[in-house]
Amino acid sequence: MSEANASQDLFDVSGLVACVSGASSGLGRRAATVLAQAGASVVGIARRSADLEDWRAEAGGKTAAVTADLSSRATLRDLADRIGAPFGAPQILVHAAGINTRQPADDVTEDGWDITLALNLTVPFFLSQALVPAMAEKGWGRIVNFASLQTTRAFPGGVAYGASKGGVGQLTRAMAEAWSPHGIMVNAIGPGFFPTELTAAVFGDDERAARNAAQTCVGRNGRLEDLDGPLLFLCSPASSYVTGQILMVDGGFTAK
Repeated sequence: MSEANASQDLFDVSGLVACVSGASSGLGRRAATVLAQAGASVVGIARRSADLEDWRAEAGGKTAAVTADLSSRATLRDLADRIGAPFGAPQILVHAAGINTRQPADDVTEDGWDITLALNLTVPFFLSQALVPAMAEKGWGRIVNFASLQTTRAFPGGVAYGASKGGVGQLTRAMAEAWSPHGIMVNAIGPGFFPTELTAAVFGDDERAARNAAQTCVGRNGRLEDLDGPLLFLCSPASSYVTGQILMVDGGFTAK
């Protein structure tokens, strides 16, 4: 095998089964599309079935959709079987589903707090817990959580969201400690500002978007394609000795 081929194999996910939550929109949709176009068989999970079908048409490749309300504990209990039905148990699990209510501290509601913690923190753990045994049996797996700038920074209106994403940072380390001895690498991507449904309010304000861009080291906000390389790295054999880490994909926002 040539050195070039060996390097390509490091990032090869073809023939693997991946599951991506939040696949109907935003960064989850991009992640699910990239994995499908790289040759993985991808199961996308989201609440909106029509949007999932749109994603499948866009992505091409081998894909399947599972419509589910991830905030429901009852849904989580039987979700592993539904995920494994199309292609078998996944070796790659990407947790991109999330919510940001943007409630100021004095206005945070119990419902807003509960759904934020449920989707952003509870789901990544319990869905992983359900799918880890099959990965451990094969001695190989990749779990990618989605952290945030608010994993380490406090933003206005971010009490519940920041608490959940701070938790994702520690959850990533704890999951790595528990499951990496079985060949399962657990890491997180920490996106900067990318144009998605979740950040529509940010990008709808030109002055605010420009201010965020100026805070980065590279002088611009994220483009969806900026996610592709880091994601494939963390989902592939290339990350075989990387676990418990948060890879900030933020143009250097947190470096300043």
